[in-house]
Amino acid sequence: MPREILWTDAEEIGIQLQEKYPGVDPLAVRFTDLHRYVTELEGFADDPSKSNESKLEAIQMAWHEEFKDAQG
Repeated sequence: MPREILWTDAEEIGIQLQEKYPGVDPLAVRFTDLHRYVTELEGFADDPSKSNESKLEAIQMAWHEEFKDAQG
C-alpha cells in the first residue's frame, strides 16, 4: 500500500503528477484542475479543503521541476 500523501508533500506529489500526466506542462494547469489532480492521486489522504494557494503553488513548482527533468 502506498504511503499516505498530504498537501505538504509537494515533492512527492510533483513526482506522482509527472508520472501520471507526463505530457502536461504544469505551468499551464489551472489551480482548480491541479487541486483535482492531487486529490485523485492514489494514496492522497489529506482533507481536500485544506489546500491553499501557497500549497498548490509549491506542488506546481515541484511538478514543474520534474517536468523539466523529464524533458532533458
